[in-house]
Amino acid sequence: MSVLIICPGKDAKKWVEALKDLEPRINLSVYPEVQEPENINYAISWKHPRGIFKKYPNLRVIASMGAGVDHITSDPEIPENISITRIIDEQLCKDMSSFVLSLVMNKVRNISLHHSARSWEPLMYNQVEEEQIGIMGLGTLGEAVAIKLLANDFKVSGWSKSKKHIEGVQSYNGERGLSEFLKRTTLLVCLLPLTSETENILNKELFEQLPKGAYIINVARGEHLVEHDLLEMIDKKQLSGASLDVFRNEPLPQEHPFWKHPRINITPHIASVTDPKKVIGQIFENYKRMLENLPLKNLIELRKGY
Repeated sequence: MSVLIICPGKDAKKWVEALKDLEPRINLSVYPEVQEPENINYAISWKHPRGIFKKYPNLRVIASMGAGVDHITSDPEIPENISITRIIDEQLCKDMSSFVLSLVMNKVRNISLHHSARSWEPLMYNQVEEEQIGIMGLGTLGEAVAIKLLANDFKVSGWSKSKKHIEGVQSYNGERGLSEFLKRTTLLVCLLPLTSETENILNKELFEQLPKGAYIINVARGEHLVEHDLLEMIDKKQLSGASLDVFRNEPLPQEHPFWKHPRINITPHIASVTDPKKVIGQIFENYKRMLENLPLKNLIELRKGY
C-alpha cells in the first residue's frame, strides 16, 4: 500500500511534510519518482499529466488538493472504477467569501477605476442596498459567499442546477430560473463547478440578459468565460467591467488584452488557496477509510462532475 503525491509545478514538499507529521511510517512517493507503481492505491493530486493514472493498476482513490475536481474529471482516461474526493475546508470558505466581498466593495466604491483613470474627478457610487448580487453556484463556497454578502447588507440571489435553501437568499434553479435570475442581477459572481454544461456559460447571450451596466466577477474557472464576448460587452457598455481571478491560460500571458483594459481587474488565482496543514487530516482520514473499506467523505459524483 502506497500514497502518491502528484502536482507538477506545485510545491509538493509541504504536502509531504504535512502527511509525514500525521503518519511518519506511511509509504509515500512523489511523482515522477515512483519506484513501484503497482503499489500505489491512493493519489493526492493537482493538475496531473493527462492519462498518467493508467500507470497505476491498483489505484483506488484520487484526492483533489482543492475544492475543485475538474482538473481530474476532465481527463478522459481516468479509470472508471476510481473514486474521487475533494476538499471541504472552513478556511477556504472564509478566504473565498472575504475575497469576493473585497472585489464587490472595490466595484461599488470605484476604487480601481479611480486609480486607472489617474484623475481627481470623483466617480459617483451606488449604495450597498442598490446592488443586487447574483451568485451562480450555491455549493459550499457559494453559500459561504452569500452569507458574507448578506452580513454586509447586500441583497443576494443565487442560481444553481437544483433548488437551494439559504436564509435571506432568493434561489433560482435550472434553465427556466436562469433568465429571471439574470434580469435582476447587477453584479454577477461565478462560483460554478466546471462541467461540460457550465463551460463557456459566461458568454454574450448570458451577458445580454443582465441589466445594462452589470458587473462580472469570476472566481470559479477560466473556462467558464468566453473572453472575446466579455471584451465586446464591456466595450459596448452592456457591462461596466469585470474582476477576474481565473483564466484559461495561467499565468495569464503578458500580451493578453485583459492586462491593459481599464475596466478589467486581474488577480493571479488567489481567491482561496489550500493550506496543506489544515486539510491533510481529512485526506488522511479518507486514506484510512479506503484501507478499511469504509465510505469515503467528500466523495464527488463523477456523472455530475462535482
